[in-house]
Amino acid sequence: MTIATEERQVERSAHTPEQFWDSARRHLIRYGPAGFIPAIIERAEGCFIYDENGRAILDFTSGQMSSLLGHAHPAVVDTVSKSIATLDHLFSGMLSRPVVDLAEALSRTLPEALSKTMILSTGGESNEAAIKLAKLYTQKHEIVSFDQSYHGSTHAAGAATYSLSRAGYGPLAPGNYIIPTPNPYRSVFRDSEGGHDWQAELDFGFAMVDRQSTGSLAAFIAEPILGTGGLIVPPDGYFAALRKKLDERGMLLIIDEAQTGMCRTGDWYAFQHQGVVPDILTLSKTLGAGLPVSAVVTTEEIEAVCSARRFMFTTTHVSDPLAAAVGLTVVQTLEEGQFDATARRLGERLRQGLSDLESRHDRIGDVRGRGLFQGIELVMDRDAKEPADDFGTAVTAACFERGLHLNIAQMPGVNSILRIAPPLTISEAELDTGLAILDESLTVARMHT
Repeated sequence: MTIATEERQVERSAHTPEQFWDSARRHLIRYGPAGFIPAIIERAEGCFIYDENGRAILDFTSGQMSSLLGHAHPAVVDTVSKSIATLDHLFSGMLSRPVVDLAEALSRTLPEALSKTMILSTGGESNEAAIKLAKLYTQKHEIVSFDQSYHGSTHAAGAATYSLSRAGYGPLAPGNYIIPTPNPYRSVFRDSEGGHDWQAELDFGFAMVDRQSTGSLAAFIAEPILGTGGLIVPPDGYFAALRKKLDERGMLLIIDEAQTGMCRTGDWYAFQHQGVVPDILTLSKTLGAGLPVSAVVTTEEIEAVCSARRFMFTTTHVSDPLAAAVGLTVVQTLEEGQFDATARRLGERLRQGLSDLESRHDRIGDVRGRGLFQGIELVMDRDAKEPADDFGTAVTAACFERGLHLNIAQMPGVNSILRIAPPLTISEAELDTGLAILDESLTVARMHT
C-alpha cells in the first residue's frame, strides 16, 4: 500500500457525520422501506453496539437475529483470526477438516435420522437447496407454506415467502400455495367456547391446497416459530397434525430454524418442542453467530436418492473452511456452556418482565414466544385488537433514543409487533435494563400518540 493510498483511507474515515450521510445517500442502494437507522455504528462488543459518539446501545435483536453469542465473542474472534490466516476459501470440490467436523458436531445435537449436512452461507441459500432436494427426491414441484412465512429473498425461497409484499417483481416460481398461519391471538377459527380451533383451520387450509394442486405436492416449508410474520407460536400438537397431512400426500417437511435454532428458544431446536422430526432442516443466522454460515441437514435416504439423481448446488462458498470453523466453534461453545438451559432460565425472566409490562400497559395485547425469542403485540384496544402500528413505531424510536435497539421488522404494517431476541450471553442485569427502557418508552410513546 502506498503512502498516498493510506492518506486517502485516513481522509475517508475522517468524514464528519454530515459527510458520512451525504456519501451514504449518494452511493448506497436503499433496500428497506424504513430506511437506515440514524446512527453511525463504530464497534460492537458483548450485548452492546456503540455509535460514533461512544454511546452504548443494548442490542435486543442480536444484530440481524444472528449474533447468538453476542458481538466479538472471544472464541469466535480466535477462530476467525486463525482460520483467515491458514485456511479461508477453497474450490468447492475440496474438503477440509472443519467442514467434516461441523457436520459431525451438528449430528450430535440432532435426532439420529438427520445425519447428512451441507455447509452454505445464507438462510435464503440453505432454503433454496432444501427446496431443490425436496423437488428432486419427490419428483414433484409444488411447495406449501404459511401465509405469514419468511424464508428468504432468492428465487424459490422468495416464492415461499408471504409476510412481505410481492408487488412489482413479476412472476414467481409456479406451484406455491399457502395455508393460514395458526395464530392463536388473531385466528378467525374459533370453537364453541371461543378458543383457537387450529385443527379446523388446518383442515380448511389443506382443503384449499388440494383444490389448487395439480397433483405434484412436494413439501411444506415452515418456521417452527414464525419470526418476521409476527413471532407467532403454533399451538402444541399443531405440527404433529400437520405432519399427518403431509404423510397422507407424500410430502416432505422442511423446517427453517434460521431464527430459532441453536438453543435460542430453550431447546437446541424449536421443532423439538413439537415432537416432530423434519425431513430436511435448514440453519443459518444463529449457526454463524453473526457471520454468514448456513447449513442444510437431511436424512441418509434423501441424500442417497438425490445424489443418484445428480443433485447440483455448487455455490462459490459451499463447504468453505472458514465458515465451517466458525459454525463448529458456535456448536462447541453452546455445548460446553449448556446454553439451552441458559435460554430457558433467562427466557423465564424475560417472560415475567414482559407479563409485568402487560399488566401495566393496556396497549400490550399479547405476550408470546419461548426462551430468548419473545415479543409483544401492541394494539389500540385489547377488545378490538386493532394493531397499533404507529404506536409501535413511536415505542421503537423511544427505545433507541434511550439506548435500546429492538423490533427488527421496522416496516409499515408490522411495527405493532416488537420482537425481542438478545444474545444468549446477556446477563440478568442487562436483560432487566432493556425491560426498564421498554417500560419507560411505552409510557413516553403513549403520552404522545
